[in-house]
Amino acid sequence: MAKQISGRNQLTGKVIAIQFGDILAEVTVQVGEQVVDAVITRRSAEALRLAPGDTVTALIKATEVMIIKDIPE
Repeated sequence: MAKQISGRNQLTGKVIAIQFGDILAEVTVQVGEQVVDAVITRRSAEALRLAPGDTVTALIKATEVMIIKDIPE
């Protein structure tokens, strides 16, 4: 049975770096031309066996999302 999730802000990309600390891990994901950094627990990163080159999906849960657009003067 496939699992589904209600989060809609999902960005799929490749892990390009992981920095492990004692408790946390910073995971850097290349999404197109953009980079997304996520801080997760070290335990979670190890359980997912994350490594550079892995394809992952960053699920963004936020109460606010702002939009920026350059407008010609």
